[in-house]
Amino acid sequence: MQTRCHYSVLIHKQAEKYGDRAALIYREFGSLKWKECSWNEFSKNVRIVSNAMLNMGVKVQENVGVFSQNTVHYLFTDFGAFGIRAVTVPFYATSSEQQIQFMIGDAQIRFLFVGEQEQYDKAYRVLSLCPTLEKIIIYDPSVRKAQHDTMSIYWDEFLKLGEGCPRQSEVEGLYAQANDDDIANILYTSGTTGDSKGVILTHGQFNAAMIANDENLPVDEKDRVMCFLPLTHVFERGWCFLCLTEGATVIVNTYPKEVQQSLKETNPTCMSSVPRFWEKVYIGVKSKIENSGPVQRKLFKHALAVGRKHNVEYLSRGKRPPLPLQMEYKMMDKTVFSLVRKQLGLVNPNFFPTAGSYVSPDVEEFVLSVGIFMMVGYGLTESLATVSNVHKDKPFTIGSVGRPISGLDIKIGENDEILLKGPTITRGYYKRDALNQEAFTEDGYFRTGDAGYLKDGELYLKERIKELYKTSNGKYIAPQMIESKLLVDKFVEQLAVIADQRKFVSALIVPAFDELEEYAKDNDIEFTSREDLCQNKKIYKMMEERIETLQQQLANYEKVKRFTLLPHPFTMENGELTNTLKIKRRVLNKNYAAQIDAMYADS
Repeated sequence: MQTRCHYSVLIHKQAEKYGDRAALIYREFGSLKWKECSWNEFSKNVRIVSNAMLNMGVKVQENVGVFSQNTVHYLFTDFGAFGIRAVTVPFYATSSEQQIQFMIGDAQIRFLFVGEQEQYDKAYRVLSLCPTLEKIIIYDPSVRKAQHDTMSIYWDEFLKLGEGCPRQSEVEGLYAQANDDDIANILYTSGTTGDSKGVILTHGQFNAAMIANDENLPVDEKDRVMCFLPLTHVFERGWCFLCLTEGATVIVNTYPKEVQQSLKETNPTCMSSVPRFWEKVYIGVKSKIENSGPVQRKLFKHALAVGRKHNVEYLSRGKRPPLPLQMEYKMMDKTVFSLVRKQLGLVNPNFFPTAGSYVSPDVEEFVLSVGIFMMVGYGLTESLATVSNVHKDKPFTIGSVGRPISGLDIKIGENDEILLKGPTITRGYYKRDALNQEAFTEDGYFRTGDAGYLKDGELYLKERIKELYKTSNGKYIAPQMIESKLLVDKFVEQLAVIADQRKFVSALIVPAFDELEEYAKDNDIEFTSREDLCQNKKIYKMMEERIETLQQQLANYEKVKRFTLLPHPFTMENGELTNTLKIKRRVLNKNYAAQIDAMYADS
């Protein structure tokens, strides 16, 4: 049962309830061994952090920066800050020096917690450019400090400031003063369409979100939840905090690239993720089946058809499968699907919230068919994550983003824009009065910038209004929808659709080079570099045929007519991706102007 209280005391309330039960499972920096932190230990660490922050000079509602990947220290810092009514301002661990300099200055941050060497080095390099910054606290004890650094301390040194909880009576006084109007976080958006801006999230918003999500997200104290997405991401932050209110055990995955190994080692029952994670699962399983023998291929295709009929055609539509189908599905689940799930480390799956970008219906159907409940949803930083999601106990339609959470008023405005009002919606952007006036309608609805519609109680997305492309023929193109159809190919790693003010749709494609190199060797295609592969006519022809197959259901004007294979990936360093790995289309158009123009040269 959910514990409902202010976040300043949440961990302590859970410690009273669960004691020495595991609250967190984690690995220390650089270690391969998983360790447990009990609710009692969690509570003790949070108290020490609250006391240390007071002794360091943190004030009520002061902004404290956290520049780190996911760690238990991160959670101790968050809840320790909440305990003294301070505000945490999370930075993505991959943020550039320019980005953190801006955020430190904008939020007037005096104290910055950093994770590993990369984050420390960036923070130290901008120190002289950030007049407000007074101290850096380092989580990873193996970080090498700069020779003349007198401004930084390690986590253990910081904890000594709160050892014995010398100011606990003052901390408890702050517990009593804590209220829903207090700011909990300022989350800076990644800025796909402009400058980064700080979204204000209050404790009242979190409280309302926890209550609303508790109604339809069946997570409880029996669940083991993988914390995979960055805690800077509102989706992971809201989800992780919800799981803590429910008493679930949270598995903190510090290194995102190792998540597949982490899943196998820890066997979580739930995990929030973005669609790309499931696209790669889909690609991986399909590739394995394609490379298996004819008997295995036939068995799997049959099992998949049974799974689709049972889980998609019946269960997702709120219908009870016929008894023969139930029996056949149980057999396929035991002999085929359980092996697929075991390979993923999902031996006891409960459900898996998925949001952040367009979800391919093919991928959603596949994941559901193999017995993994992918719970598609939609939300924004400004809505404290969830606007809508599939409800496990109600019928849902593949392609929708579920049903709106309770307490949220959704209205469809001009250009089919989704407008929101309710207790989970931000009160505005930090120190952005002019922008706040633009962000809300006259009657107080927040403008999402997303186009969509409601049908039979479910919400459907059309496209980001600002990202709709209009061809020179006057046709509107939704790039994310087209990209999602092509990204499920095993030879495609990254892809960006080009169409705005052009005669037809084209694309920039970064191949999955491991797969492509293997294909080239198997087909006696000689190459000495990735550039050779991308320019090879046989490779282009093979990719052209696969792309044509994948876009058969698109209207002719939506289909990619030409594409360019790129030898190097889109990167954050080149400004082409946000910290959440979303494409910055304007930057791509600039960086690859020559390649794009070449695709239209004779049109």
